Amino acid sequence: MAIKREIEKVLDKAGSISEQAEVFSLSYWNEPVDFEANRLKTVEDRESEGLALRIIKDGRIGFSSTNILDQLDGVVDNALETSPFGPVATLQFPSATRFNNVDTYDPTVETQTVDEMVHLGQSLIDDLRRHEPELLCDAGVGRNVVEISIANSNGLYASYKQSSFYVSVGATLVNGTDMFFLGGSKSSCNPILNIDELVASVLFQLENGRNISKPASGNMSVVFTPRGVAAALLSPLMAGFNGKSIIKGSSPLVGMLGEKLVDARFSLWDEPLTPMIPGSRMFDDEGVPSRRMPLIDQGTISNFLYDLQTAGQAGEESTGNAHRGINSLPSPGVSVSVISSGDTSFYDMVADIEDGIIVESLLGAGQSNILSGDFSANVLLGYRIENGKIAGRLKNTVINGNVYSALNNISAIGNDGEWIGGSLYAPSIYCNDVSVATRG
Repeated sequence: MAIKREIEKVLDKAGSISEQAEVFSLSYWNEPVDFEANRLKTVEDRESEGLALRIIKDGRIGFSSTNILDQLDGVVDNALETSPFGPVATLQFPSATRFNNVDTYDPTVETQTVDEMVHLGQSLIDDLRRHEPELLCDAGVGRNVVEISIANSNGLYASYKQSSFYVSVGATLVNGTDMFFLGGSKSSCNPILNIDELVASVLFQLENGRNISKPASGNMSVVFTPRGVAAALLSPLMAGFNGKSIIKGSSPLVGMLGEKLVDARFSLWDEPLTPMIPGSRMFDDEGVPSRRMPLIDQGTISNFLYDLQTAGQAGEESTGNAHRGINSLPSPGVSVSVISSGDTSFYDMVADIEDGIIVESLLGAGQSNILSGDFSANVLLGYRIENGKIAGRLKNTVINGNVYSALNNISAIGNDGEWIGGSLYAPSIYCNDVSVATRG
């Protein structure tokens, strides 16, 4: 309750010198267990907390933040000093309201012992090395607890607690000058006690990537696995839906609300009310209630993502998609991306392709013009398909394309949807006519 008193103290002082005021506080506890080169490296215990103040004074936004909660007197003064130079306010802070309940906290995350976490990480490494003793593995097991509170001068006070637990591994197999990189991760709001699926996923990569395929080049059929969808397609796709890009006119989707964008089999939505998923939350970082937000409905653009400020600039309502840290103003973003699954198995996709590739992970993604929907990157892990079968691992391969073009050339969407990174649910997607080239 101490933080609530501090929030009220700052809010009372800020409210007396401004038209509106808002306090955002965050406390964070993280305990990572890290392994390097098959052995335990470090066990850490980190804690941090902070508070941010946003005021509206003479129609402009002032902002200040601190990580020293026993020295809050200067926060209001600093926000007041910045307000004449801040952006013109187009927002109204929300009043008190009821939120949809969503489970994001499991107390047993905090009761897991360090010894149990060390055992889990070492078991993951040992399981993989039993199949391939030459693997060099880095791994991580960690747990986090975050508590977020928001209060404003319009009567809102809200808070929630979120736990998360993750297990990850990155492995390297060296054979002469060839370096084979493979790995995977899993995360949840609950403790992760079973790593069988993660082990199976990495072993799939190992067995299909032992042999190196012949080079691939040309416009080819590409199967993006769920991890491949996350690596190649998600960022350039989501960039166009950001309210900031819409307002600036830099999104290619400006003026296209309600129009067809991609194949009618493709649907995408933001689903922050999914229980026990690390990206979920009952309200956003401005206290606006979370809700299911369709972005692409059967190929057609349904909504864009706004926080309070960008919604005001666009003449819209906030979609409950504000994200921020202690040291930054809110900005619109996605919470939990969900892509609709199809009815085709991964192996049926592969069997349908005479000559193509599979993309698992990329190196250097995000360096292209993602605002226009472009993707271009080296394939860190991918496989060649020949005559309907996986024929080995790709080397020195680059893919280039445009996400809107790729999603208009879909042959099939997989029935193999899975959670990636705690904030994306995606199936495999089989696209045609993607540019593939060999370096060197």
